[in-house]
Amino acid sequence: MASMRDIKRRKTSVQSTQQITKAMKLVSTVKLQRAKTAAERSKVYFNAMYDTVSSMLAKAGNIDHPYLKESESEKKAVIVITSNRGLAGGYNSNVVKLITNNEDMNKDDVAIYAIGKKGRDTLARKGYAIKGEYDEVINAPLYADAHALCQELLESYSNGEIGEIYLAYTEFKNTVSQVPKMLKLLPVSIDEIEIKQDSSKEKALMNFEPNEEDALDLIVPKYVTSIIYGALIEAVASENGARMQAMDSATSNAEEMIQTLELSYNRARQGHITQELTEIIGGAEALS
Repeated sequence: MASMRDIKRRKTSVQSTQQITKAMKLVSTVKLQRAKTAAERSKVYFNAMYDTVSSMLAKAGNIDHPYLKESESEKKAVIVITSNRGLAGGYNSNVVKLITNNEDMNKDDVAIYAIGKKGRDTLARKGYAIKGEYDEVINAPLYADAHALCQELLESYSNGEIGEIYLAYTEFKNTVSQVPKMLKLLPVSIDEIEIKQDSSKEKALMNFEPNEEDALDLIVPKYVTSIIYGALIEAVASENGARMQAMDSATSNAEEMIQTLELSYNRARQGHITQELTEIIGGAEALS
């Protein structure tokens, strides 16, 4: 059985940890409110952008454009959005599992564009090639950051260096629900888009001016940039929501441990007092 000194020292340590987790919970709660507002405001725009572009492409007919056809390259580029800090429960590991548990993501054919240190470090340890690092982007996401990354990826895609582009991030549902998600950005799959459209509605072919190639050169990059930026905004909200929940659970667990240690300390103290009384009574009897 642990001594009273050991129990007291352990209790003090747990109390110090509890103060830290409680403070981190409060900080995450404040950050979550701002990030949640930004995510909810932007979600409407990006959903509208997705629905509009999807509808246009579904009605575009058979267009021979690099963004709509399969590339000969087998290389897959995956944008992985995680955090720069830990203590967020399974937030980072769940995004990493989208790649490591995917049978189609062969290490030799995957190039990782990492936004966030945690995902980058984990995937690097597992043997994935890190093509790009953008740690600072997740601290304060800007549309310009998403645009720059989009341009870099589209250039590699147009040159035939990569054949597919994916996005792995955490979708923000609400304060207590964040869902890891992987999207295929390019090549745009017309068949998948048509399945999501309402087949009961009559479809008229889309006319492009001046021509479909110039229009898609303008629309698709803006579409991809918007999806990336929307994912960044949702990832920030998801990170703070996950960290708030993790710190709340840690604070509750620390409180339970403190109560258990208090009980153990009282038992040890009672046992120590009983032992001293027994020794005093035994000594008095021996003298009489």
